[in-house]
Amino acid sequence: MLAAPLPTAASAEVIPAVQGMRQNGKNWHQQKSAFRPRAGQTSYEKRAEERKALAAVKAKEKEMKDEKEAERQRRIQAIKDKRAAKEERERFQKMEVKMHRKRVERLKRREKRNKMLKS
Repeated sequence: MLAAPLPTAASAEVIPAVQGMRQNGKNWHQQKSAFRPRAGQTSYEKRAEERKALAAVKAKEKEMKDEKEAERQRRIQAIKDKRAAKEERERFQKMEVKMHRKRVERLKRREKRNKMLKS
């Protein structure tokens, strides 16, 4: 009796349909597919999930940006503090040239007390 031929690996491959000549003859144009208005729609659950994932990514980005900005502000503040201390030292050095050293030290202590009272 005749046995049905078993499918082989070569026959299992899907061969694309051969496209003939286009009816209107404009072969240089791209082939159009059928218009399906609901083809791109997704379910509400999937959209909600995507929104939640996007919100998590945005929150992480914001956190990283805030950390970076905080580090930048800390560096700026350190530079400003260093400059202020340098100006203070230079001011007292100029005063020492004009006045007696002990009097300058006394003025320093008095200024520190005033700073403590103000803050």
